[in-house]
Amino acid sequence: MAYSSIVKPSVYFNTKLYTGTGNSLNVTSVGFQPDMVWIKDRTGTNNHEIADAVRGANYQIYPNLANAQTNAGGHLTAFASDGFTLGTDGATNTNNSNYVSWNWKAGTGQGSSNTDGSINTTYTSVNTTAGFSISTYTDTGSNATIGHGLGVAPKMIIIKSRSHAKDWTVYHASLGNTKWLELSGSAGEQTNSNRWNNTSPTNQVFSVGVDSGINGSGYTYVAYCFAEKTGYSKFGSYVGNGASDGSFIYTGFKPAFVIAKRSDAGAAWVMYDSKRDIDNPSNHRLLSNASNAELVEDANTNIDFLSNGFKTRNADSDSNASGGTYIYMAFAEEPLVANSGTDGVPATAR
Repeated sequence: MAYSSIVKPSVYFNTKLYTGTGNSLNVTSVGFQPDMVWIKDRTGTNNHEIADAVRGANYQIYPNLANAQTNAGGHLTAFASDGFTLGTDGATNTNNSNYVSWNWKAGTGQGSSNTDGSINTTYTSVNTTAGFSISTYTDTGSNATIGHGLGVAPKMIIIKSRSHAKDWTVYHASLGNTKWLELSGSAGEQTNSNRWNNTSPTNQVFSVGVDSGINGSGYTYVAYCFAEKTGYSKFGSYVGNGASDGSFIYTGFKPAFVIAKRSDAGAAWVMYDSKRDIDNPSNHRLLSNASNAELVEDANTNIDFLSNGFKTRNADSDSNASGGTYIYMAFAEEPLVANSGTDGVPATAR
């Protein structure tokens, strides 16, 4: 039984740590040419930044802010075959500061227009193997559909207005097509038909209502769409138990990266990865909705990365409140692979 065509997930997603120099810097050993790079200063309180190959390397958007995209110069200046190049701006390259970058591979480059929806995308770069696409589009202000190119329905969609200061909008399949979350805020799930037009994504398109956060007349947007790939990525939900022997969340693989958000109440978006914590517990925590420096937490906020999922080791409301409902996205360090006579052999535990 084949569980995933992705034998080596690190050629589609990888976490790369680096130390700033204050001079032009080539960050290498990513393992592929990334099409989306999300950077956070671990040492200081600089904003999160995302650059992607569809909008262009020199354009920044900030996951913890509602701001429109900027072209400030000196940030990420180019994508390279094994990483990316940084200018001298301190947000991404302060001398002796420590940084983390999370890197995804889409279609290698800007892509082309997708015409599957009622609105044609300006560009769509898609990787159907890894279940990831990046699209830019200009909206009409009327209910519409937009092609994502994945060939299967995405489980998570993250949209940001490029032209206007609007909060980030997140669709997650666990919440359904009437609800949405703000990546740039801590609020719980909100209900509004003007976001997704009460319509779930299909294998070709996702739907947008008339809210200007995702569909303002003449506004420009970027959409990051993620489809689930068995043994490589997982987009699900869980219920917290409020105990130090916390909830176990099955993903089917050993996670390399996890973002989780309480959806039924206000809480931070918490981010963990296996490069900042090579052993359990994972306690170096960043918040995607805040510019805080990296928090090295105590036992109240730890999680463990296990061979087939992750487990909360805390009673913290951001990840394990008793009865709290959480959504998450996770990417694999090693895939679940087929094994004759069993239902698959997960990677070894840490």
